[in-house]
Amino acid sequence: MTGTVTMYSTTWCGYCVRLKRQMEREGIAYNEINIELDPESASFVEKINGGDQTVPTVVVVPSGGGDEVVMTNPSLAQVKKALAA
Repeated sequence: MTGTVTMYSTTWCGYCVRLKRQMEREGIAYNEINIELDPESASFVEKINGGDQTVPTVVVVPSGGGDEVVMTNPSLAQVKKALAA
């Protein structure tokens, strides 16, 4: 699948580990940003999630030029659907 996927995560997030493994198994490349190490990214995640640092927060930009999709704790199916848009 083409497009870009950015995952905002932490080192201790089990949901992040699960989604990363699923995307790797499906051959979906992603950029990972650890919000514990990047205060700007932590602020972005808080803004998206009503003040909470909820991870994984995933940003998908489809290759077809569609609108950016931002999701909190998405399933693999949701990520694939956003990439295909």
